[in-house]
Amino acid sequence: MKTTLFIPVRNEIDGIKVIMPMIDKDWVDEILVVDGNSTDGTREWFEDNGYKVIRQQSEGLCGAYWEGIEAATGDVIIPFSPDNNSLPELIPALIAKMEEGYDMVIASRYKDDATSEDDDPITAIGNWLFTKTTNLFLRTDFTDVLVMYRAFRKELLTELELDIRKIPAFEMQMLFRSVKAKLKITEIPGDEPKRIGGQRKMHPIYNGVCLLYVMVREMFIWHPDPATFTRGKKTEPDPESEQSSASYEPALSIDSSAELLKA
Repeated sequence: MKTTLFIPVRNEIDGIKVIMPMIDKDWVDEILVVDGNSTDGTREWFEDNGYKVIRQQSEGLCGAYWEGIEAATGDVIIPFSPDNNSLPELIPALIAKMEEGYDMVIASRYKDDATSEDDDPITAIGNWLFTKTTNLFLRTDFTDVLVMYRAFRKELLTELELDIRKIPAFEMQMLFRSVKAKLKITEIPGDEPKRIGGQRKMHPIYNGVCLLYVMVREMFIWHPDPATFTRGKKTEPDPESEQSSASYEPALSIDSSAELLKA
């Protein structure tokens, strides 16, 4: 199993100087940085220190996700925030859990004794509300459905037919579809310290509307192909089966409707 540590950045020079030296490069097989047109020396710092850097061509964090994940060589992807929100010491724990056969391992900010020092009242309420609503919809007991810090198999992008490229709800779509496909998911506790420098890129109201839209859409529109997933295990489709040859065509494309959600 090869692992890629995927690091999307834009103007995080203060954080990366503190956090990146804490990461042992031997923990993973690849460290891949996607830079969203930084102007504070972030890209130059990574390049000067020998990291593989992709200059982002699309817009937004979701665009960075797709460019990075598609370029990654690892079987397992770990998105990492180098602004101090993601604890480097959790990387080996995430990998160890994936080696147990999980499809996704979430570093929950609220599991057991874990806490988020970066939450404000709005984000704290939002995280709680979306987690509770997700559990209600899916009949699950997750403690954190929105955190980016997690490990997952790269093949989930194609197996689950993920199609969000513009709006900030990648994690939500992946989680909903993974649960509906009965994949193996678990959480480990992971504190979220306060960010170092930079500025938070998240816009609570816009993000909240996008997440709500995706939750409703995923709950009632997408269903896993039974010829592809059997008891949570992906199987090769039978080319002679009429059912397995059916392709997923969304009734409403998330990308085509993204403009409707903009504030």
